[in-house]
Amino acid sequence: MRAVLCREWGGPEKLKVEEVLSPALSTSAVRVAVRAAGVNFADLLLVSGQYQEKPAFPFTPGMEAAGVITEIGAGVTDLKCGDHVMILTGLGAYAEDVVVDAGRAVRVPDGMRFDMAAALPIAYGTAHGALEWRSRLRPGEWLVVLGAAGGVGLAAVEIGKIMGARVIACAGTAEKLALARQHGADFAVDYSREDIRDRVKTITSGHGADVIFDPVGGDAFDAALRSIAWEGRIIVIGFASGRIPTVPANIALVKNIDVVGFYWGSYQAHKPELVRESFAQLLRWFDEGKLNPYVSHSFDLSQASEALALLRQRQATGKVVLTATSAPSE
Repeated sequence: MRAVLCREWGGPEKLKVEEVLSPALSTSAVRVAVRAAGVNFADLLLVSGQYQEKPAFPFTPGMEAAGVITEIGAGVTDLKCGDHVMILTGLGAYAEDVVVDAGRAVRVPDGMRFDMAAALPIAYGTAHGALEWRSRLRPGEWLVVLGAAGGVGLAAVEIGKIMGARVIACAGTAEKLALARQHGADFAVDYSREDIRDRVKTITSGHGADVIFDPVGGDAFDAALRSIAWEGRIIVIGFASGRIPTVPANIALVKNIDVVGFYWGSYQAHKPELVRESFAQLLRWFDEGKLNPYVSHSFDLSQASEALALLRQRQATGKVVLTATSAPSE
């Protein structure tokens, strides 16, 4: 089978597609023919050696995918061959064939395209967990989403709206903000030419942001923090800008704010049942027509370097996926 291999730390241009042996199947696992694999900013960090975890060489990146079960282990009873599933791989999704523990495979609704299923687990899981578990977002609150047209940002816009928040989308171009509005944002702030603090204060009539969802960091974090409301919560998701910001302690003190970190990947190890409950809710919302995972770019497996470079240059909107076989994405 074809798989993308990382043999040394570096940029995405270091990745190569090679022929490798298909992984062996254990009794508690399923084999999935991958139709689409999600591309994440974390994959970029992983291949450059900047991620929290550093696997041994050579390894295949890719943390999520969707496809068709082609083989099941002897101990698997709740899945069957032919099921369409989305899967969490940790590693290895950039391949034509993957083996995962059955607990990491979730059957998807009929009619859900493979590219949409591959786009859902990490971006939507992160957004839902951050807003539901960590920020305790309540109906009627003001939610500010930074990087609102990226994969996780757009998911936060959609989920925040479903949860009853008034959503202010922040992004760097008019085109990105138009996309955020299409996915439910009530207001838009172009932080390439507008001050986030001033605009948020104006939009909220001086109240400020109850919750700030931040996968960007850097200058956007600094500006958004100055817009936070009394007893507001800022959720730290990541640092796509490349700069890790710091929080002045006096702001935390005077405004009684919470600065909350959220690393969604750790929940799979510590609270896997919570992750599965979240997926069930997300898929119900999809079935009800409330969620619409947006895939802006689709590349062949052989173009993994180009797909990751697109993320590095912050040119993608929504989700980027790799098509891992010649089968259609439907």
